[in-house]
Amino acid sequence: HVQLVESGGGSVQTGGSLRLSCAAAGDSFDSYSMAWFRQASGEEREGVAAIDSDGSTSYADSVKGRFTISKDNAKNTLYLQMNSLKPEDTAMYYCAAENRPVVGGPLDEDEYSEWGQGTQVTVS
Repeated sequence: HVQLVESGGGSVQTGGSLRLSCAAAGDSFDSYSMAWFRQASGEEREGVAAIDSDGSTSYADSVKGRFTISKDNAKNTLYLQMNSLKPEDTAMYYCAAENRPVVGGPLDEDEYSEWGQGTQVTVS
């Protein structure tokens, strides 16, 4: 198991950038599938970006070309670089992990069993 702690959220103007971090404590996450999800107020949680153990990435169409997911195995840390932010990106962002290859949709929240507490991103 890993414990996940997100950081890096905040308030930014339209067009700005933020980098979210997710620090994992416990197991080394080299073999983990990892992802970022977000949930806007009154909306369902949606997958934003995912990265599997070999570094293959997946993105929601709404963030392709603007967001980049990456991980540093030596630091046990997952990142989400968010550029060209829009008001519709406003949401609570969650880090998720699963200690196996995700065989279903990498952006399907049901595939992940470990979750962080979230970090708020507000774009105005």
